Amino acid sequence: MNEAHLTPIEVGLTAAIVAFEGDEPRILVAADPDSGTRAGLPFGPFDPLSHRTFEIGLREWVKAQTALNVGYVEQLYTFGDRGRHARPDDTGMHMISVGYLALTGMSGSEAALRTVGAGFEPWYRFFPWEDWRDGRPAILDETALPLLEQWAKSGKSEPNRPLSHRERLRHCFGAGGSPWDEEKVLDRYELLYEAGLVEEARRDGRETHLPRAKIQPLGEPMRFDHRRILATAIARLRAKLKYRPVVFELMSDEFTLTELQRTVEAISGRHLHKQNFRRLVETAALVEPTGETSTATGGRPAALFRFRREVLQERPAPGLRLGGRS
Repeated sequence: MNEAHLTPIEVGLTAAIVAFEGDEPRILVAADPDSGTRAGLPFGPFDPLSHRTFEIGLREWVKAQTALNVGYVEQLYTFGDRGRHARPDDTGMHMISVGYLALTGMSGSEAALRTVGAGFEPWYRFFPWEDWRDGRPAILDETALPLLEQWAKSGKSEPNRPLSHRERLRHCFGAGGSPWDEEKVLDRYELLYEAGLVEEARRDGRETHLPRAKIQPLGEPMRFDHRRILATAIARLRAKLKYRPVVFELMSDEFTLTELQRTVEAISGRHLHKQNFRRLVETAALVEPTGETSTATGGRPAALFRFRREVLQERPAPGLRLGGRS
């Protein structure tokens, strides 16, 4: 192949940094350098001369850009679809982005973030159909599903897709009586993108058979393919709750069982029966009492607990194996 025709590639590192505050999972959103508005995830280039590994590079530029020292970090996926980061008429360097999930606490971070124009935003602002804590989200039946049904009837399909539009709609969105799977966050976003129903698809030049006047906003858009990366991060975190004690990365050192339940509910986007949840926590042996109590709720004193780290040596998959939706 003639090297003169090769498209130059740049490797970027994009971080979905999750914290928890006020019964809401929050995502760190950085300022757009052009508009100054919060429009996407923090990201920056990988410098192989300065960074021995991707993770070292990620931690260093997150610290420099946001003044945050992130704790738990794991690599998600490599995102490089043409048209997702570049504009349709872009002939410049193509960006391949390595996405990461990172967990941190909110304590002491807001003041530092304000100096760089970044801040934590509720992640359901970007994915309102994923929050089932108060029941089935109205946006599903009022907007998303009717538009997807119209798209499914159009007959157009992507090549090499083993499932039809209707089968994918049933599989991803629980249409036709199928169960809702909270882990299919990315699948649902991809279906909305393919149907041309999210702003990113229209921005990327994605065609839609639906009149644009009929298409209502489905969550807030983000820069480039950052909402796709965030969907991947939410799906990964929801799955890991069931086999890794990652939720405690978002908790204080001491907490009540009610606080723990609200955190798990907020991340998974589902309501959990109080007694069933407490039996699950007890069976999993993930926490131990501190002997102290809290009166922060203003009601009866509640026992305080802490994460029992010994569980990491006791079994290979110490998580909260949530059952069916209650």
